[in-house]
Order: sequence, then C-alpha cells, then structure tokens
Amino acid sequence: MRYDLTGNWTITANQVQKQGQLPGTLDTNGIGNNDKVAKPWHPDIEDRNKHMEKDAETDPRINSRFTRLYTYEGEATFQRNFDEEPSSDKRLFIVAERARALCLNVDGADIPSASGCLSTPYVFEVTGILHKGSTITFTCDNSYQGLPYKDIVFSSAATDETQTNWNGIIGGIYVEERDNIFLSDIMVYPHGNKLDVRIVIDVAENAVNASNMSLVLSCPYLADTIESAVDIDPSDDCTVIELTDLELSDNYGDHLWDEGKGNLCDLTVSLLADAKEITRKNVRFGIRDFSYDSEGRLTINGRRFFLRGEANCAVFPETGFPPMDKESWTKILKTYATYGVNCMRFHSWCPPEAAFSAADELGMMMQPELSHWNPRDAFKSSESKEYYQTELLEILWTYANHPSFVMLSLGNELITDEEGVAYMHELLSIAKRTDNTRLFAWGSNNFYGANGVDKESDFYTSARFKDKHIRLSGVKGLFNTTYPNAKNNFSKIMKNLRKDYDKPVFGFEVGQYEVSPDTSEIDEFKGVTKPDNYSIVKDKLKALGISDKEWKKRIAATGELALIGYREEVEAVMRTPEMSGLSLLGLQDFPGQGTALVGMLNSHLEAKTFPFAEPSRFNSFFTSKALLVLLDRYTYVTGDVIKADVLFANYSQDDFFLPVKYALCEHSDGAATTSAAACKSGDLSEVYCPAGTLNNVGTIEIPLNDYTSPKRLDLIVYYENTDIRNTYPVWVYPDDKPICPDSIYETEVLDEKAIKILEGGGKVFLAPHSTQESIPHSAKAQFSTDFWSVGTFPNQEGTMGQLIQKDHPLFNDFPTEEFTNYQWWPMASQRAFILPKYMDTLVTEMDSYATLRPMSQLLEVKCNGGKLMASSMGLWDLQEYPEARALLHSIYRYMDSNAFNPAAEMTIDDVEGMLS
Repeated sequence: MRYDLTGNWTITANQVQKQGQLPGTLDTNGIGNNDKVAKPWHPDIEDRNKHMEKDAETDPRINSRFTRLYTYEGEATFQRNFDEEPSSDKRLFIVAERARALCLNVDGADIPSASGCLSTPYVFEVTGILHKGSTITFTCDNSYQGLPYKDIVFSSAATDETQTNWNGIIGGIYVEERDNIFLSDIMVYPHGNKLDVRIVIDVAENAVNASNMSLVLSCPYLADTIESAVDIDPSDDCTVIELTDLELSDNYGDHLWDEGKGNLCDLTVSLLADAKEITRKNVRFGIRDFSYDSEGRLTINGRRFFLRGEANCAVFPETGFPPMDKESWTKILKTYATYGVNCMRFHSWCPPEAAFSAADELGMMMQPELSHWNPRDAFKSSESKEYYQTELLEILWTYANHPSFVMLSLGNELITDEEGVAYMHELLSIAKRTDNTRLFAWGSNNFYGANGVDKESDFYTSARFKDKHIRLSGVKGLFNTTYPNAKNNFSKIMKNLRKDYDKPVFGFEVGQYEVSPDTSEIDEFKGVTKPDNYSIVKDKLKALGISDKEWKKRIAATGELALIGYREEVEAVMRTPEMSGLSLLGLQDFPGQGTALVGMLNSHLEAKTFPFAEPSRFNSFFTSKALLVLLDRYTYVTGDVIKADVLFANYSQDDFFLPVKYALCEHSDGAATTSAAACKSGDLSEVYCPAGTLNNVGTIEIPLNDYTSPKRLDLIVYYENTDIRNTYPVWVYPDDKPICPDSIYETEVLDEKAIKILEGGGKVFLAPHSTQESIPHSAKAQFSTDFWSVGTFPNQEGTMGQLIQKDHPLFNDFPTEEFTNYQWWPMASQRAFILPKYMDTLVTEMDSYATLRPMSQLLEVKCNGGKLMASSMGLWDLQEYPEARALLHSIYRYMDSNAFNPAAEMTIDDVEGMLS
C-alpha cells in the first residue's frame, strides 16, 4: 500500500512562507532571488568567463548562460500533515525519489535516512512514529553542508549552467507500507549462460518466528525453478543472500538484451516460512554481457560494436531539472536514437529510474557518472571521500537490474595528486567487487589526458593521450591544421597507447563545433529560465542592421559546416580499428559556459529548423555500418586519377558478403544518384565482412581526364539493395595557371596608381598577403566554426566560417555551396578583413555571437568612381592548391567581364581603414 504525498506543501525558504506544489522546486513555486553571476562557473579557471561579462556594467543581463527567474542556495523546508490512517501491523517508509541533501522530521523527531543521495531515492523508516495527523517536514539543502560543495555545484547534477542548482523534491513522494519481513532488494547479474542473484531480506525486530525458511526463484529463462534454504538471524535487521551461477535455459540466447533490442525478463522471488509464502517481489532485468575482447574492443554479448555516444549535460530549460517519468525519457532517447546514438553518457550526473527503464526497453546503453567535477584536488577531502563512496554504492545498488546501465566513471575531468588517485583506485575496487557486469573508469578525461591511461580502469575515454589528441576538434585542432582528406585516423597514437593499455578506448566530447544562435527560439521559453544570452544577441543584431533573413542564412551556413566537422570526427574514429568508438559533445545545445550552441538539437531537445539538423543526415554517418573511401584529398585537376582503398566498417549485428559498387557523378542539390548517364561507375569484388570487423573491400580507380571545366562531383559507394551507402564531395579543376587580364590592375596595397585607376573608372583587384602585417585590421580565420564557445576558450579568434553568395556570377567557374566546404580549406584558413560596417559581400567571414564583427574575405564595391575587388585570402601565396588557382582564375574572369558591376559602395577612406 502506498499513500501519495504529492500535492500541496507549506514551503519556507528565503524568509518566505507560502503554499506550493511537490514534486517541484523553489523555482517552480516562485521562491527565490534575482539571478546574477555571483560565482565562477568553470572549476579550474575562476576568471575564464570575464570575456563574456565585460559589458555587465551597461547591461546587467547574464550573457554566458540562461537566467533563472528565481535562485536560492541554502536550506528550505517543505511541511504537510499526513491525513491517512496507516495499517497498524505494517512497517512504514517515506520515500522521496530525488532531492538535494535531504533530512526528514516527523512530529519533532529527526528521522535518519536508510538510503539515498543526490542520484538515488531517499528512504526513511517511520514505523511507530508516523500516524494520522502527523506533521511531516522535509529539509532540503542545496548548499550541501558537510558535502563536497564545489565538486557538486560544478557538476551537471547541480550547475546553473545547465540543470540549475534547484532546491526541492522532483520525483515521487509517498508513504509505503511493507511487511515486517520483506525483500528490500533483488539484484540480478547475468554473465554468460548464468545468473548471480543478490537478495536482501529486511527483518523487523522479533519478526522471525519460523525456523524453516526458504527462497524460491522463478524466471522463464532459468533452467529450473530455484529453491534455497535461508538462515535469518533475528538479531540482524537485514540478511544478504548470494546465489551464484544459476544456469539459464538453452533458449536464453534468443532473448538477449542488445544494442537496439530491448529484450527484458522477469524474475520472481518468494520468501517462504514453513512452506508458506510470506512475501514476494518481482524484478525486471536483461540478459546481456558487456565487456571487451583480447584486442581491447568493447563487446556486447561477445560481439564488437561501435560506441556512438552522446554527452547529456542535463539541459532542461523549462523546469531546470530532469523529467522523472518514463514517457518523457522514451521521447528523449528516441530523439537521440534518430541521430544514430546508441549510448548516452551522463556528464557528471546520474539520470533517474525512469530514464534507465526507458533505455532498457529501447536497447539504449547508458553511462552515468558521479555528481563530480573537480580538476583541482579530487577525492582529497574527507567529505568528498565519504560522499562519493556512498553515491557510487547507491547508484550500483539502485540501478543494478537495468541492462542499459553498462558503464560508469567517477566524474568529469578529475585532477588530483597521488593520494587522490589512490582513492580513485579504492573506489574502482569497491565498484568491481560490488558489480562485475559493468565497466568502471577513474573518470572521463581525467587530467585532460595528459597523464595517459589508468591501468586500473576498465576503459579510457579522453580527448588526448599524453600530448597527442584523439579527436580532430579543438582550438587548434587537426581539423583546422591538416589539409582535408578522408584518411585521418588515430592508429599511430593508439599504437603508443597500446604499449601501456589493452582495454577499450573511445573518444571524449568529440565535436564541439559551434552553430550560430537562433534567436527565434526565445519565444519557446515558458518555464523557470529565460534566455537573456539569446536576447542580448538579438539586440546586437538589430543594432547592427542584420535582418532575420540574413541571420538565418548564417545559422544555416554555420550548421552545415559543423555537420561536416562532426562527420569527419566520426569517420576518423571508424578508420581506427584500435578504437571502440566515440562520445560526442554534442547533439544538444549547451546553454552555458559562455553559450556553447554546438547542437543539431536546440536546448529544448528539438531539431533545429534547418536542413543541416535533419536526423537522417547525421545518422547517415553516425551509424553501425559505413563504407569509407580513403581519399587522400578532395580536390583534383584534370588528368588526375582518384585511386583509393575502400573500407567497410561493419559494427552491425549482421554479416555481409556483397560487392561494393561505386559511381562518380555530377553533383546535384538533391540526393546523389547513381543512375545519371554522366556517372562513371564500377564494381569491386565480393569480400566477406562479418559483424564487428573493419575490412578493406577493394580499391577504386577513376581517371579524371574527361573533366575540362571546374566541377563539383559526388563519389558514391554503396551496397546495392541495402541502406549502406556513402557520398564524398570531389572537385575537379583544369590545371591552368591564372593570369591577370590587362583590364585589371592587381595590387597588394592601395597605392596611388590604384586610386588613379579607380578615379578613371577602372578596375582594381586589391589582394594583399594574408598576414597581420599586411592587413593589421583583420581577424585570423579558420576552416571550422568556433570551438565550444569563446566564453570558455577566449584565446580563439571566434570566426565561424564563410557565408558565400553561391549564385553570384563570379562563382560560375568555381562551384560552391553557400557554406564553407572542403574546396575552401586553404582560403578559409587565411585572414578576413574587418569592415567598417555590415554589408553583403561575396565571401563573408561570419563572427561569433560574442563580438559580431563585420568581416569579409572577398568583396566587390564601387569606389572612387571605379570598381574594386578586394581579397584577404592571399591567393597568390596559395598557388600550390588547385582550388586556390581556380578561385583566382574565376575572379579574373569575372572582373574582366561586363558582369562585374558591384552594387555596394565604399570610400577610399573606408578601404584604407579596412587595411590599416
């Protein structure tokens, strides 16, 4: 029997007392103070967000994260009377599913908690104390007195950057009647064709009056019904029974829980006294083995798979806390699954029971973490050691029966000394002794990877191995410093790593490619937070005269470029046979830490309203099976030959034995097709590709001597009559050396001759070297968008890629999309003019939301009576690249034509100001 305690409570906090609702928080009940940036939000660099707060004196709005409508840290009380008449012959327990540090008082008596922490339900026994008319008082403390405060409030479990440091009770609240002897916990641990079962029998004082007691276990997939005698000591309040190696029936293999397969089983345990049942309990679990093989690759049920993870940082802007119902979590996890995700990493927090239950049914793997982010002195204080050991064990016991729960780490980016590391290892040892069906690690990206692997950990997930990056993104990452190709992998780094470590390795927080903010999302906020950081951007756009239509073009262009980056990150890991996969950051926008809008999904977990965010586009490469063409470059010249090996990464649950087909076709804006007459096509030989393998399936060889004009082509590889296909962009240019026509005066500086030519109505091509010395008033651009946010990493320039007037006649001889693609890499990596004002240009360099400088890499204007084309890309210094030669040739050809007729205007002073 349960008595529901949800509903009206008297809430006292912040010198306010009012009637409010539980489940809920002070925020949802309208109690608290105005929100201000009162403390640093990044745990290792306390002044890192000064870049974002530089205009706080003139604009008090918070521009580095969402603003809470109400905020309060400290104790809050929640009080009500109990109006039911409980059974006199039952034991009584009060359960509060999820809260902050929680205490209970009933009729003036403090009640110790039997269990509970920030990540699991609090349980209090009130037998003999609670009765009809009793006053129940919860005291909830989100200042975490006696707990590791900083470690907790920097974690996703409590940071105002995402979930918010709410105060309240957000899950179920009820009084539960239980028998004097009851089965409090049943934990099922499958391994191979056997089960281990741990049963905890809770016994009230003097409740045992039978000498012949036994347990009976039944399950459709047990080979036999199990009966085991039980010896209960009346003086103990609980008895733990360990039943090991219970044999499964022969058909258990047809019902394994697996990636995308939510097969679940029921186990019923009955406690008998003198052959009469006195209590029973049913639990649901899944039969699966999660481990790794002899080559250090993650396996599920003995099969290698490719971990396609996503980091969830607890962003729930309407409530400020996670949902507690299975329906909501089913929707959330299904959304992630449409993008290809098969494993959810919960960044420094643990989701509730409902999330694991939804994941169980969907076949989604889960990796929770302790509520811990401390890159200073992790596990040094006694409070930290005591609390995190409690939280670790509570998580392992509470969520033990969820097959979706496959891994756990001790927190995010932990740094400490030898003493702290020793305690990490002690916790790992405790975890492994408690539960040998899951994998455990000392943390995610501990020491930022600088210390390398930890041999005590079951897996290694990091951005680096010592001084080498195992992802392409970063402020100066490989994606921006390596000429584009489809051969990048991390095998060389893994070879060195494998000298010290033979366990699974997967990438950490891969991606982080910023997308410009969509200010139209502001209207979606109806709950406890408001996006002042978006409103500040919206006000800046209005002041700069940037229309909604123009800004949406920029959002689309940054999103397309971010998508290119995410795809290359994924394929680079797929090309690395020693790695088990990667975990993204991220598919969802992160509203804090300077406003890191890196997602295909907005903060409300809705797909952004742009083509780049369509799930099918992401899922086309974030998948269990992919054909990978090892192109050494994306740009070619007439007469070259595309020659490249093709790999098939098959991490599905099926074997394949099919010939790969390929086609090189004219590009169209629609879906690439292999049926066009202009395609060059062929077949490779059949190669057997069993599940869990990466195989070379042949070499394609395609001559390009037929292409005598600039072309964008699509190289398509596919298995016929399947959904397995991949498309690579390829550009082919004539191998011509550009020659400046006599009608154009080309100059590196705005000299007197250039001014006179303009005065005479002539044409000038202003093309300085792309250096800070030549263009002092400029910004250093990069190929990709901003990394994460300039609020977190203020030392980056903050450029966001190019917005290109693709239909302009200049690009008739230089095929391009509206956004930066691989053929722009040499030019996109150069400098950009900073303009005197916003204006439409041929190649606009987009800027971060934080500064929104007007910038361009290529523009045309009327100036001083003449026509001026200006390039900041230093094209003559890039003539080793066929794409740079082709662009320069296209500029010359356009300027030499009658089509060269700029609409915008600049004065000589404007141009000189742009250069100086």
